[in-house]
Amino acid sequence: MINVSIIGLGLIGGSIAKDLITQLNINVIGVDNNKAHCKLAQELKLVNEVQPLSIAIQKSDFIIIAIPVDAIEDLLPSILDPINNEQIVIDVGSTKTAICKAVENHPNRKRFVAAHPLAGTEFSGPEAALTGLFRGNKCIICDQEQSSEDAVESTAKLFNSIGMEMHYQSSVSHDKHLAYVSHLSHITSFTLSLTVQDIMKDESQILNLASTGFASTVRLAKSSPQTWRPIFSKNKQHLSLAIDEYIRHLETFKQSLETDNEGKSEELMTQANKIKTLL
Repeated sequence: MINVSIIGLGLIGGSIAKDLITQLNINVIGVDNNKAHCKLAQELKLVNEVQPLSIAIQKSDFIIIAIPVDAIEDLLPSILDPINNEQIVIDVGSTKTAICKAVENHPNRKRFVAAHPLAGTEFSGPEAALTGLFRGNKCIICDQEQSSEDAVESTAKLFNSIGMEMHYQSSVSHDKHLAYVSHLSHITSFTLSLTVQDIMKDESQILNLASTGFASTVRLAKSSPQTWRPIFSKNKQHLSLAIDEYIRHLETFKQSLETDNEGKSEELMTQANKIKTLL
């Protein structure tokens, strides 16, 4: 029997648990400071048992940390401290550079694997956990050369078992790219929500005109601030550059409108349409 502890029983941790618990040879141990989350995770049958962190570490073959990225950075060294040479610690945070930096000189660094499953929804908490959330999606392992070969291979097998395809890159490259394809998307969605709410102060009927396009664009604004605040903070350097680039394109669109340059507007939209060949 393989014992897998999951620290943090929200959307990501809960969904990992929900997929792993169906496998015959895996015992899933839940750990969460929120007692209500522990109770709900048991009621929803996301975990086989709930334990305090210290006991979970002692019992586990794998320890998966699925909490906000600033909390991962703080907690990770103390989890690595007591483990043996066969245990594997995995984080699943959305930023990687600061987390990897926090343990770069730790004696047990090679037992740690920095991973990021590229999946999620705008919802949070154990009740948001979904079966099959990760199936068909990518999982990035960062700085794999800093981890033991067996730890990386075992982590890959674990994530393969819930349907993920593995990719490998540096933590710095990961954070730079995610700033554009994930973190910026959330910033723009939060900003759109704020903009529409400002208009609603004077025009209360605006939401009656909202279509499915608005709903899909603003969906990410429902995401947990407790999750995304530290992501933005930890990746502020790359995200700030991404926002600057986004503003530059907004300004170009604005200028084409203000100067009645319909040709320029169409040109910009035609260039934007090229995303269809990429996704």
